[in-house]
Amino acid sequence: MDDNKKNLLILHLTVLVWGFTGVLGKLISIDAVPLVWYRVLIASITLFAWFLITKKNIRVTKKQLIQFILTGGIVAIHWIFFFHAIKVSTVSVTLVCLSSFTLFTAIFEPLIKKQPVQIGDIFIGLLIIFGIYLIFKFETQYTLGIIFGLLAAVASSLFSTINSTLVQKSEPSIIGFYELVGAFCWITLYRFYDGSLLNTPFNLNITDWIYITILGTFCTSVAYVAGVSVMRTLSAFRVALITNLEPVYGVILAFFFFKNNEQMTGGFYAGAAIIIGSIFLYPIYKKRRNKL
Repeated sequence: MDDNKKNLLILHLTVLVWGFTGVLGKLISIDAVPLVWYRVLIASITLFAWFLITKKNIRVTKKQLIQFILTGGIVAIHWIFFFHAIKVSTVSVTLVCLSSFTLFTAIFEPLIKKQPVQIGDIFIGLLIIFGIYLIFKFETQYTLGIIFGLLAAVASSLFSTINSTLVQKSEPSIIGFYELVGAFCWITLYRFYDGSLLNTPFNLNITDWIYITILGTFCTSVAYVAGVSVMRTLSAFRVALITNLEPVYGVILAFFFFKNNEQMTGGFYAGAAIIIGSIFLYPIYKKRRNKL
């Protein structure tokens, strides 16, 4: 198997693992805030161990460290909203709503990078808004989950846009590590404030420990390193297209694990098809626009 095919397989497996995070979020019994706290703690430790093994230099400037730590706060908010949405709705609803990050990226990217807004971005954004409207209309019992799923998408698009500028001066793995550390620090401060860290710091059952360990290692640090490594040989366009399969894989896995609990109305699937179709259309449109 040549490098391209091997990396393509690795990327599909990585995206499948990312899709599995929603299932784990539903299986883990604790609330979103401590769940994310454990996740970033375990992921930070395993990534640091990987750096030690590979003898990687992870020194950064003071300015970069501050940028990474602050961005880590947005990452923490994204994951907390994401897992809270799963807790109050379903994995399918959350993942489809999270897919709308393409819409918010189209809004934030021109603002942060001081670029003009493209008409094509607006059109795809309107399609996604229509898909969200259909989900809101037909899945009213999951309104709170839809709102938190959309908030998670806003946070995701914000830190992704920021990272697209940070990555010009730093390696993705180093950025990811310090952002995980930053997320851990911010959530620790919050848990000190609300008293939950002092009352039950490591009070988990065995099943939760197993699921959280899988979430923190394979679904976060290992998947992250694998996802970054394949970018050496695969084009950004192909990576973007395959990454967009995350909600598709996630919804399929959720149905496999939770069956009837993940069954939705026809309106939900129509909205989901419009949103997912739009996010697949987006990189194709971007590629053609960049050729002009």
